[in-house]
Amino acid sequence: SRPVDALLLARFCEPRRSQKAADLCSGCGIVALSGHDRGHRGLCAAVELQPEASALLQEAVAAQDIEHITPYLTDLRTFREGEGQFDVCACNPPYFTAGPQSTTQAVHGPHETDCTLEDVCACGFRLLKDGGKLSLCHRPERLAEVLAVLRAHRLEPKRLAFVKNKPDAAPWLFLWKPRKTAAPACRIEPDVLIAARR
Repeated sequence: SRPVDALLLARFCEPRRSQKAADLCSGCGIVALSGHDRGHRGLCAAVELQPEASALLQEAVAAQDIEHITPYLTDLRTFREGEGQFDVCACNPPYFTAGPQSTTQAVHGPHETDCTLEDVCACGFRLLKDGGKLSLCHRPERLAEVLAVLRAHRLEPKRLAFVKNKPDAAPWLFLWKPRKTAAPACRIEPDVLIAARR
C-alpha cells in the first residue's frame, strides 16, 4: 500500500534534527509526521495538491501542537517557498504514467495526471541547496527512466536500496537518494526486507 511505501521512504530519508525539509506529494503527511516522531524539529514544508489529504495533516499537526510542520495546499509545479534553502526533500510520487484508468480517487492518486516524475525532479532541484538530498521511492520497472530524469535535472543518485519481501524475491520498490550537483558515484545498499506483501 502507499502508506507502507511512505513509511519506508521516511526511514530512508531521515533528516537530521535541525535540517530544513520538504515532503513533496505529502498526502496526509506520513513522511513529515514520521520524521517528527523520529526527532526531526527543523522546518518542514508538506506540499500536497489534494485538499482532503492536506486537511488531515493540518488536523494532525494542530492536535499534536506541532509547529515546525507547515502543510501547503498547492501544486509542487508552482511551489517557490524557500527555494534553494532546503537540506532534504522527500517524495512518494505517482508511480504510473497517465492513461486509461478509473475516475475514482483511489486509482487517480498513483497516476501521473497532476504530477509527473519531471515535475518532482524540477521541484526538488529548485528547492534544494547545492549538495541537498532528494529521497524518493518508485517502482523497479521505471528505474532506468528515473535515473535519466534525475540526471537531466542535475540530481546525481548517491544511495540506492531495493525493497523485497524475502531475500530471493524480486524487488517491488526501490529507494533512491540523489544529491543536487554532486559528483557521480552511487552506493548500492543492502536490500530492505519486509515480512508481508503489501
